Amino acid sequence: MAPPRILLSGDVQGRLNQLFKRVSSVNKSTGPFDALLCVGQFFPDLPDRLEEFIDYVEGRSQIPIPTYFIGDYGIGAPKVLSAASKDSANQGFKMDGLKICENLYWLKGSGKFTLHGLSVGYLSGRNSSVGQQFGTYSQDDIDALRALAEEPGIVDLFLTNEWPSGVTNKAVASGIPPGISDSSGSDSTITELVAEIKPRYHIAGTKGVFYAREPYSNIDAAHVTRFLGLAPVGNKDKQKFIHAISPTPASTMPAAEIHMKPQNTTLSPYTMLEQTYHSKDAAKRPSDDVSDSQYWRYDVSKKRQKLGAGDGDKLCFKFISSGSCPRGEKCNFRHDVDSREQFLRGVCFDFINKGKCERGPDCTFKHSLQDEGESFSHRRAGSENANVNRSKECWFCMSSPNVESHLIISVGENYYCALAKGPLVEDHALIIPIEHSPNTLSLPPECEIELGRVQNSLKMYYKNQGKEAVFFEWIYKRGTHANLQAIPIPSSRASAVQDIFILAAEKLGFEFVALKSNNNSEGRKLLRTQFDRKLSLFYVELPDSTILSHAVEENEKFPVQFGREVLAGLLNMADRADWRKCALSKEEEIKMAEAFRNRFEEFDPNQ
Repeated sequence: MAPPRILLSGDVQGRLNQLFKRVSSVNKSTGPFDALLCVGQFFPDLPDRLEEFIDYVEGRSQIPIPTYFIGDYGIGAPKVLSAASKDSANQGFKMDGLKICENLYWLKGSGKFTLHGLSVGYLSGRNSSVGQQFGTYSQDDIDALRALAEEPGIVDLFLTNEWPSGVTNKAVASGIPPGISDSSGSDSTITELVAEIKPRYHIAGTKGVFYAREPYSNIDAAHVTRFLGLAPVGNKDKQKFIHAISPTPASTMPAAEIHMKPQNTTLSPYTMLEQTYHSKDAAKRPSDDVSDSQYWRYDVSKKRQKLGAGDGDKLCFKFISSGSCPRGEKCNFRHDVDSREQFLRGVCFDFINKGKCERGPDCTFKHSLQDEGESFSHRRAGSENANVNRSKECWFCMSSPNVESHLIISVGENYYCALAKGPLVEDHALIIPIEHSPNTLSLPPECEIELGRVQNSLKMYYKNQGKEAVFFEWIYKRGTHANLQAIPIPSSRASAVQDIFILAAEKLGFEFVALKSNNNSEGRKLLRTQFDRKLSLFYVELPDSTILSHAVEENEKFPVQFGREVLAGLLNMADRADWRKCALSKEEEIKMAEAFRNRFEEFDPNQ
């Protein structure tokens, strides 16, 4: 199968006629191409281009190929994007883009999705100290990308509007466009993200020039990264604003091919950033091993002397955020255990490292040192409004306008049951807390009682069809809203479930802890007593009431779809292991949910 063919574009700035004329020409002469990805400002920069832009949005002009953009700012952006956000077709889990019109999709916030086999990550908007509804990214967007960076697999394409600061470090000087500096159109946060995500291609706009950097090697990864900076559409200097690539998805490539390094490969440009941004402190520490520099984030303020920080010292970012650092004792930056403990108790990152937070009332974390025993879940008192806003944006909170209510099967006092998005099999259900909660194990006892009733009802419903229930939950310690998955399997395969999960665990290099009990309720009660909120956790409840659990260590790579992948293998449905490949239209979902609801009615504990 031929690799996908992708077109890339720089800042469009509302020049859609010129862009799509060029796309159609290229598509006709050297295509067909599968998609167009646009970085940099997508909306008009001048009012007289708005009419041309709206002609496409309202369908009077046609877009030739599927087009995705992240530059959600410019004239007309608030009106167009607000309408798209309220469209019922765009509600729910939409990492692959909110539809603006036919063939035009807005990649909102941050995320990762699969495009013709390619893993595509993105950060929309720009860095700004002024909070806006559109056009800027949030701390939540950054945290979500950091969480995605911990998932297994290689990101093929990473899209940002602005360049990463320092990308020209270690590059061949003759290839760097004249006049380029980090003073404008560059973002140090993107530098941190790209150093963690390690994509094969990083594409950005905003600088106003075309630049194809030599590939560079990544620390702790065998593959190289290629950076592409694209010029604006129709720029007066006639610099390249559209570029074609045809990368084979990393997921299908042999290891030897992924690990190949071209002869012009350079070292990572991001290992010297601390000298660029904090030159005043450079002489205060050894500099013989510059690769340490990417593991710190902020200066330690004098206000943080309580944690033992010396004046001018820097904390190791990897250690504070994850509890480990690949440099170990060779790291030139501080592995401060007390600072990490404060981080685990929910203290704001900026406050720990700088002694202050610039996000003000929008920050949902604590701005004071916490005594032992305070947990991450206890946010500062002033964060209630932020939590309400978080619930409004959550896809699973019933109070959220984003909840996909057509999937709901049954509603109780503390939980509701819904058809799974992209179900593995018919009647694949999710049991979801009504209120915003990161897992089902830490909810009050009365919630657990209700959960038991819902599980027993699903068991009886499945058994009536000659099937058994398998329940599993992936609890990510930085996760948002819990969902306990319920998947029916043929009774004839029930005895094989434990063996296949144990085999899958062996292949990943870990062993499950088995909790045997007479019923699921007893097993869950025991599991709740052993649950450590500082760690991520996967557990599965088997048909014989055995619970297999695995606490996932901070630096351990664990597949987020592990439970589904294992059951897909058991049922010989490997092609349905990824829910996104099983996505249905809204009409199909409505019909399937209605049929499920009607069949389940006599078993529903909430009727």
